[in-house]
Amino acid sequence: MRPTARDLAEAAGVSLATVDRVLNDRPNVSEKAARRVNEAIERLGFIRNPAAVNLARNRIYRFCFVLPHAGDQYLTELLTQVDKAREAMRADLTDIDVVQVPSSDPHGIARSLSRLTSNEVDGVAIMAPESPQVRDAMARLVERNIKVVQFLSGQERLPEADFVGINNFAAGATAGKIIGRFLGGRTGKIMVVADTMMAQDSIERRLGFDSIINQQFRELVSLPSLETYGDEKRAKQVIRRLLENHPDVRAVYVLSSEARAPLIAIEEVQDPRALTIVVHERTPFSEEALKDDRIDAIIAQDPSHAVRSAIRIMRARLEQRELIASQEKIRIEVLLKENL
Repeated sequence: MRPTARDLAEAAGVSLATVDRVLNDRPNVSEKAARRVNEAIERLGFIRNPAAVNLARNRIYRFCFVLPHAGDQYLTELLTQVDKAREAMRADLTDIDVVQVPSSDPHGIARSLSRLTSNEVDGVAIMAPESPQVRDAMARLVERNIKVVQFLSGQERLPEADFVGINNFAAGATAGKIIGRFLGGRTGKIMVVADTMMAQDSIERRLGFDSIINQQFRELVSLPSLETYGDEKRAKQVIRRLLENHPDVRAVYVLSSEARAPLIAIEEVQDPRALTIVVHERTPFSEEALKDDRIDAIIAQDPSHAVRSAIRIMRARLEQRELIASQEKIRIEVLLKENL
C-alpha cells in the first residue's frame, strides 16, 4: 500500500499537522521538523496525491473552452460535447464554461484571453487561428499560471501549451493518398478549399497533402488554396470561378472542418459525383453526402474524445501528474460509405 501522511508523521516523529504544513508549504514549521518530514518522504517513497487533497478541501476546478463565435455543424457538435462534459464533470468538482470569440479577429481573441485571470479560471482550451497576437496572449496566460491547451488548432512556437487534436500533416497526407488512389492514374487538377490558410491546422494539412501528391502522383496538379472565410456567398463565387476556368479539375479536397458550403457551391456548377471529393469531420451534412456518393471519404476526429482529453490534460497539469500518452492521442478516422 502507498504510504500515507500518517505514516510520514510516524516515521518523522512529528505530528500529522506538521506533515500537512510541510506538504502544503505552510509557515510555522521548524527547519528541523521540515527536514525530518522530507527525509521520511524520500525513505518511504511517499507520493503526494493532489487530487485527494483537492477533494478533501472541496476545491472546484474551473476550465474554459474558447471556441469560434461563427461556425457550422461541426462547431455545433463541439458545443454539444462541451455541454455533455459540463454535466458529467459536475459531480467531479469541475466547472466548465464556454467563451465564443470572432475567429477572424486575432486582436479581439487576444483581448478576450487577456481578461481571464487565475482567480477565475484554472485552465483554458483554445481553438483559434494562428496569429502572433493569439500566440502572445496564450503565452501570457501561461505566465499567469493558467494551464493552456491548444484545442484542435495550434500555434507555432508555444511549447508551454499542450495540444489536443490529430496530426494534421498526417491527415493531409492521408487525403492526398486517398485522392491519388481513387483517381487511378488519371491526369488532372485538384481544387483545395479552406476556410482560411491562417489556421495552423490548414497549413499543416496542405503541406501533408502536397507532399503525397507531389511525390507519388505527379500526373496531378494541386491548385492554390481557395479561402472561403466561412462565407457561403464567397464560397459560391470562388468555387464557381475556379471550376469554370479549370474544366480539368478531377478532385476536391476540403481541408477545413465544414464541407457543407463548398459542396453546395460545387453542386451549382456540376454533379459532385463526377469528382473525387475528400472532406474533414463527420457532421450530419457530410454523413448524408457520403451516403449518397456526393463525397468519397471523410477524414474525421472524435469531438467527444477531444473535449474529454482537453479536460483530462488541464486537470493533470494542475495536479502535477504524468499524462497517459496513448489515452490522449486523437486518432485519424477514415470514413467511407461502406464503413459509416
